Amino acid sequence: MNIDFHSHVIPQAFVEAIATGTLPLMAHIDGAGAERKVVHAQGYVYPLFAEFTDVSAKIAAMDRKGLDISVLSPAPPTFTYWSDEQLATDVTRLVNDGVAEMVAQRPDRLRGMGILPMQHPDAAVAELERIVAVHGFRAVEIGTRIEGAKLSDPRFRPVLRRAQELEVFVMTHPYYIGNKSGLEDYYLTNLIGNPLETALMVADLMFSGTLDDLPELKLGLAHGGGFVPYQIGRLVRGHRMRSETNAVSSTSPLELMRRFYFDTVLFEPRSISFLAELVGADKVFLGTDAPFDMGDEEPLNTISAAPGLTDAQRRRICAGTALALLGE
Repeated sequence: MNIDFHSHVIPQAFVEAIATGTLPLMAHIDGAGAERKVVHAQGYVYPLFAEFTDVSAKIAAMDRKGLDISVLSPAPPTFTYWSDEQLATDVTRLVNDGVAEMVAQRPDRLRGMGILPMQHPDAAVAELERIVAVHGFRAVEIGTRIEGAKLSDPRFRPVLRRAQELEVFVMTHPYYIGNKSGLEDYYLTNLIGNPLETALMVADLMFSGTLDDLPELKLGLAHGGGFVPYQIGRLVRGHRMRSETNAVSSTSPLELMRRFYFDTVLFEPRSISFLAELVGADKVFLGTDAPFDMGDEEPLNTISAAPGLTDAQRRRICAGTALALLGE
């Protein structure tokens, strides 16, 4: 079995809310048919590929890639962390119910992952409890930052603690609006900015003591953990040598890094081998980041080409880790 734990959708109801203006989402739709694009007032544009909204297109893409199951997560532009509590609650519920409707069309092939209105923690806890009880979701996706606020901020602790109590997997994904300063050229906001955002979040969660405070929380990292696996030795050295890094947490960053789960969206097979050796294959899961242009179109070939992996490790990466996180 091959399970994709990083596969994006944009429920049709969200698209219709933009197109009709029924919700003030600061965006509009340009073009028609296969040329449709979402244009956001904040400064970014993305195409509405059929795979985002159409279950049959998602299944066709899965079949093409040799995938048996996909865990559907809303694309980051649906997070709307900028909105007030009422709008955030309405949009989040609309999106989560839309994901559940997509899953219901093909429950043999699809699973659901929700989003939360993180900028309003009480509402986020309520929505988390709702999607677990009503839809049976076992995972949620949140941004690496919440409109600039770090996840280590104490106001987010009740949300993370409730996820820990409910044994819900929390997949973190870079979320930004427009280009990042200094990364405007060459698509570096994505190529460098996304893995950098993940690395910054991980280091902060480590050094702030947040991970020590939530020892059973299961956190996932998109894009193979960004720069963290390759630079973990530097974090360990800094923790040993600098008082700024060890003033709160005495736990080694290497030990804390092995608390995270990592997808395989790395494109370089040798990087997957390194990651599996560093944290264990039971902490690595197959991901595609579909249908974005930075998605892996041949994930099974990427994993198959990873040197040195045993058959047991490949099975764990392709399905075993995901099944454990889903409780299946």
